[in-house]
Amino acid sequence: MKPEDRLRFSMQALLGYPARTLFVLVAVAMGVASVLLLTALGEGARRYVTREFTSLGTHLLFVLPGRSETVGGPPPLLAQTPRDLTLADAMALTRIPSVRRVAPVALGSAPVSWNRRDREVTILGSTAALLEIRQLSMARGAFLPLRDPFQGGAVAVLGARVKRELFGNANALGEWVRIQDRRFRVIGILAEKGHSLGLDMSDVAVIPVASAQSLFNTATLFRILVQAKDRSALMQVKSAIIQRIRERHDGEDDITVITQDAVLATFDRILVVMTLSVAGIAAISLVVAGILIMNVMLISVSQRRAEIGLLKAVGARSVQILGLFLTEASVLSFTGACLGVGLGYAGTRILAQVFPSFPLKIPPWALAGAVSVALGNGLLFGVLPARRASCLDPVAALAGR
Repeated sequence: MKPEDRLRFSMQALLGYPARTLFVLVAVAMGVASVLLLTALGEGARRYVTREFTSLGTHLLFVLPGRSETVGGPPPLLAQTPRDLTLADAMALTRIPSVRRVAPVALGSAPVSWNRRDREVTILGSTAALLEIRQLSMARGAFLPLRDPFQGGAVAVLGARVKRELFGNANALGEWVRIQDRRFRVIGILAEKGHSLGLDMSDVAVIPVASAQSLFNTATLFRILVQAKDRSALMQVKSAIIQRIRERHDGEDDITVITQDAVLATFDRILVVMTLSVAGIAAISLVVAGILIMNVMLISVSQRRAEIGLLKAVGARSVQILGLFLTEASVLSFTGACLGVGLGYAGTRILAQVFPSFPLKIPPWALAGAVSVALGNGLLFGVLPARRASCLDPVAALAGR
């Protein structure tokens, strides 16, 4: 029997029982679509985290107060900090040869008001270096001026949302706003940037770091952002930072230095494992679909005994009967897999429209894996019914026994 004859015979047999065939196709399609959608979500989460960290800047190191060792008890699990980070610590890091920029960060929350309008805003104290390190851009005006970080200034840069809610369509540049009990002149408006690691940059007011420390009555820093000259210098800069702060803190290793690449690698490993886990769970539905194919084929064998007996009576060999039923199982699996791929891509397109900021994408390995598993299951679970059909006695089969 030629391959085209075998395929045509299998198609006729499947179309002879449309309801049963449709039921199997839906089962396979749903299994493949589930694998594709779940892996697209996992891959989207990985891309989202990567994009968020990249939006912070490149070649970055985060210097946080506190040791990296953990302690017992409730979160946070960092050990107690013997000494806080100060502005002098941050300025000392600028003298490291492989460091390009350093931006000290003081963080707090305070009411910002103008012309009887006020709202609670995140106050970010930093220096002019923050613009380049965080890859911020200006919609209007200028960022913080280059000056001695230890000298404050009564200037402020507003996020886009803060400007919109306080000033509306009015011009904000040159106006004076009140932050807590002090007045600051607006010199710039940040362009829309969106959320970045939980901080909405459109909902902040940026002021000089010394002014922020005075405003919140503290000499400590929230953290220090350090930008290395290139990626190859990251580990060298990390060691230099630890050594420099150790010298300043009486030999104590009381900071945590995290490289941007290390954070990305950690998240990447976690999200890859998560993606593979959910893909494995979804693949179970393909196994269920394979069992369904086996049961349907076994029923088909029992209903088509006379047909099988006639084929054997006219000279069909057992291996040819085996091939016919395996072809049926392959056609069911392949067609169901194609339908599942279509459903998966359609579902991904719909989710992308609903969540436009989430970068959904089906990874190629998931597509190849889902289709391969579907076809493999079809063949694997089609073997038993095919063997049973090939082993039937022609006389008994024609007699319906």
